[in-house]
Amino acid sequence: MIHYVFDGSFTGLLCCVFEAFEMKEKNIRIFWDKTYQPTAFDQNRVIYSDQEKAQRVWNGFIKRTDSIAKKRFYFAYLSENSQTFQHLFDMAVYVFQHKNNVAHNYGHPDVLAVAQMAKSVSREKHRMEAFIRFKKAADGLFYAIVNPDFNVLPLIQRHFKNRYADQPWLIYDKARKYGIYYDTETVEIVNLTFNPMTKNSDSNLPTLQINDEKEALYDQLWKDYFKSTNIVERKNTKLHLQHVPKRYWQYLNEKQ
Repeated sequence: MIHYVFDGSFTGLLCCVFEAFEMKEKNIRIFWDKTYQPTAFDQNRVIYSDQEKAQRVWNGFIKRTDSIAKKRFYFAYLSENSQTFQHLFDMAVYVFQHKNNVAHNYGHPDVLAVAQMAKSVSREKHRMEAFIRFKKAADGLFYAIVNPDFNVLPLIQRHFKNRYADQPWLIYDKARKYGIYYDTETVEIVNLTFNPMTKNSDSNLPTLQINDEKEALYDQLWKDYFKSTNIVERKNTKLHLQHVPKRYWQYLNEKQ
């Protein structure tokens, strides 16, 4: 058994596929270097990320599939799940072994697994878009601290850029320690190694420690509105939890 160890990036994953075909190797297991534990019985090889090689693989994958398969592949990758990384690798190998489009052959276990994970990531994306609530800092920046199950920030940036086009905002993923920052013109990925609630001398981002003085009033107004529109006699807790699971309550003012 040959172990490919890569850096967890999308480029690195595609380079694993490139290496497998270039070296004509089979029985390959791929591992994220962040979680990999080497063994004495397998051949281990570090696969370095190379943008040119990755682009060749990605172009070939697109040529042999379609836009739906392309989207599912990328969504599943954002799960950051080690087992899914293996399914993605095996699915890519399967696709390149056939001239016709086999990316929707759900009888193949890897194709099915990728589709199922992509659906879970897509669901998380939509819930983040629906449940994220911003708070206003004293300097005018709107910010939200989130902890999604999957790495969905790259998927939600277009939604929030279009919805809040006239105000600066930051959505920070506290688990992955990075965020997306919008300055009213462009969205950029910001890698933060500090607590976003305190000032960082190496960052151009505003301090988030002190909320705008009206923020508490806005919170209370929203809670009052939510309470006034609630019909106690029609309360259905089970249905409510299906649409708004408890793990998302941390983002909702009316649930605090």
